[in-house]
Amino acid sequence: MHKAAGKLLVIVALAPLATLAPAQTGDQPHQMTPAQKAEMEAYMKAGTPGAPHQALASAAGSYDLKVRSWHDPAGPAMEDAGTATRTMTLDGRVLVEDVSSSMMGSPFTGHGMMGYDNVTGKYWSTWNDTMSTGLMVSEGTCDPQGKTCTFTGGWNDPVKKTRVKARMTTRWTSPTTEIFDMYGPGKDGKEMKMMEITYTKK
Repeated sequence: MHKAAGKLLVIVALAPLATLAPAQTGDQPHQMTPAQKAEMEAYMKAGTPGAPHQALASAAGSYDLKVRSWHDPAGPAMEDAGTATRTMTLDGRVLVEDVSSSMMGSPFTGHGMMGYDNVTGKYWSTWNDTMSTGLMVSEGTCDPQGKTCTFTGGWNDPVKKTRVKARMTTRWTSPTTEIFDMYGPGKDGKEMKMMEITYTKK
């Protein structure tokens, strides 16, 4: 199903440019109109990795993780350790992250992807793990210095059957250390810090 969807996307994207192919009768290739040239340039620009993708690539590698999580803002944090591996895929367009840790005494694995959309000018992120069958999707921006990134997204609450909104920040305290914080609504509905993960690059 994924392959079929991918093929359909390519067909839809390139269909307007199909008339640019050389005629089969031996005629000279059609000259592109200004509008067709602009359209082709837009597609090329949208699909070409740039500086944001190079920044993502710099995060590739292996990490040790220190995980702290809270269910009550006034209570103590639960602490776990883990590891993460990050690799670039799709010819330098997407950063893939695989996490192995524990959560509430049980083995935990997670899989995330992060990229930068040249069209929207924003970063995007997806996340799946062994505590859910759902997909978390978020979008965000980074400061010009690349020291702090802020994302917003959410997931589906299995109890209330409603969408839970979340805010995530990532900040780099050194070239090899980054801290990820996730905030969401507490029992009183007010935002609270739910998780903190310290990544230390090996």
